Amino acid sequence: MGKHLTSAVRLRRPVDTWHKPALSAAVALAVPDLTLLALGRLDLILYTSAGAMCALYAHGLPYAARARTLLWVVLGMVVSLGVALTAASLTTSPAVLVVGASLVAAAHKTVCDATRVGPPGNLILTFISSSAFFMPQRLGEVPFHLALALAAGAVAWLVCMAPGLVRPHGPERVAVARALESAAALWRVRRDGTEPRGRLDTARLDAELTVRQATAGAVNSAWHTLFLIPGAGAARHRLERLLAHAESALAAPSPEVRTHEGRTHEGHRHTPAHEAERCAALARAVRRGGALPEIGPTPDEARRLAGVAVEAGAKAETVAAREAEHTVPEAPRRPAPDRATGVRAVLARLRPGSPLLPIGVRVAVGCTLAGWVSLAAGVGHPYWAVVSAASVYQANTTLSGQRGLQRVLGNVLGLILFFALLPLIRVGPLAMVLLALALQIGAEALITRNYWLGSVCVTPMALLLTEFGGRLPVRTLIADRLIDTVVGVTVALACCALVTNRRATDRIDEALARVTAARNAALRHLGDGEGPDREDGRDGDHEAGWARDRLALSLVELREAFEVASGEWWQRALPAERVAAAEREGHRTLARLVRRAAPRVPVS
Repeated sequence: MGKHLTSAVRLRRPVDTWHKPALSAAVALAVPDLTLLALGRLDLILYTSAGAMCALYAHGLPYAARARTLLWVVLGMVVSLGVALTAASLTTSPAVLVVGASLVAAAHKTVCDATRVGPPGNLILTFISSSAFFMPQRLGEVPFHLALALAAGAVAWLVCMAPGLVRPHGPERVAVARALESAAALWRVRRDGTEPRGRLDTARLDAELTVRQATAGAVNSAWHTLFLIPGAGAARHRLERLLAHAESALAAPSPEVRTHEGRTHEGHRHTPAHEAERCAALARAVRRGGALPEIGPTPDEARRLAGVAVEAGAKAETVAAREAEHTVPEAPRRPAPDRATGVRAVLARLRPGSPLLPIGVRVAVGCTLAGWVSLAAGVGHPYWAVVSAASVYQANTTLSGQRGLQRVLGNVLGLILFFALLPLIRVGPLAMVLLALALQIGAEALITRNYWLGSVCVTPMALLLTEFGGRLPVRTLIADRLIDTVVGVTVALACCALVTNRRATDRIDEALARVTAARNAALRHLGDGEGPDREDGRDGDHEAGWARDRLALSLVELREAFEVASGEWWQRALPAERVAAAEREGHRTLARLVRRAAPRVPVS
């Protein structure tokens, strides 16, 4: 219990790119807010906020993919707002509106998890739409209010795309830099000690496997980011080469392999300490901007890249000339042809039997009951209880319990902050607008350190949004928020215990099967799995890359599935030993695949 409590409140390092969504959202909100202030119509701020808050999304995506994703987010927000406003205009029954808000919240959670849209996930969509369900509305006003949201969404789209004019490859540079930093961490773990022949330090083995898993995940994420870039170009090729260098850290065999097999590689000029510093220096150079650092190809890499270019139709003479100039051929690396993407991948995650569906049921049931309990308690803002319940639901029950604690702690401190800011709020509308923008930046700056810390800013910002619509007694406002928070969290956690997710363990079985299939395919590509790695020449280069992609992705999904199921209640016994064995063997095979394609990296 103490471990979970400490984990819930512990502060983490802030995410390296927190300022990008913070500033984007602040600018996107400032444009319509200041316009409405000039027009004397701050009562319309909820509708413009719906579109402007979409600026928080998709900052990790390359700009071509960001443009598409933001468009879908804005449309999703407008559709959700339209459903809420239409319902508010057709009925005044709070109980019915609570049900509508809860169903929409469940749809947000399920779709956001299936699309993996990234932070802030479903919360912003649910907060805005739940509030709109309880806005007094006439049916004839709905089109105008939706037009305001759509216009603000267009502003948010432009604000989020504007940095691409200055730094067009910024998102992919960040992804590759993170992979290089993870590779540096892996080299540092290997540098910190070597096990004598025949002896294995279990603690260090576990530590290295954890870092190896994180590195595999960062590399896989970076490749996915590069796959989203259309076409090819010099920057794309250099980023691929840098990412291949980060991936080469995975080529080192795991400690138990080095110990039991006595495998060492002599004649390498670089040590793990040198490689750690080199990866870290490359990451810093990639993050700084300017020209990307270049890494010349080794002879084996030049042969492999030449094979890719020949398969793409390039002439051998052109390829040879590019090799001589250390220039990468034009054919970019692409994902495996059987890798589901786009709508196909989303539908696959929403198939019957999906572990996402019980979470959606939890949200629908928990939010409905929380809203009804709030109504029974006579609270004037039942949608706050709906939002509180929706914010609690995470991937499993344990994480949901931690989020509930964070929600209560952050909201209590946020109410204290709101009370302290009241003199400034009462200065006038301009002060309220500027304060809301400052709180938005503060929330994004703090929420990546811990959710409860970000909630300290989110809570007064939500109360300010209520103040724009009409001033209420401060005691009533604070009491309603506190009661709804406690009700929403309590009911949500009760529903976590009652609505079980037994499909979480099934997901482990499916992930184990995928790892086994990917590893067997990789071993067939390498040879018989026992002898030396096979060299297929040019014809096997694409298959080697795809084999690495499939195996790395399946290992990442297995780790995610096991962690989710480990925090779920009322499960059958988890196959922990099978998972551990599959991860060890999978990473061992992945190391062989990477060594074959990128032999430059020393193995100690």
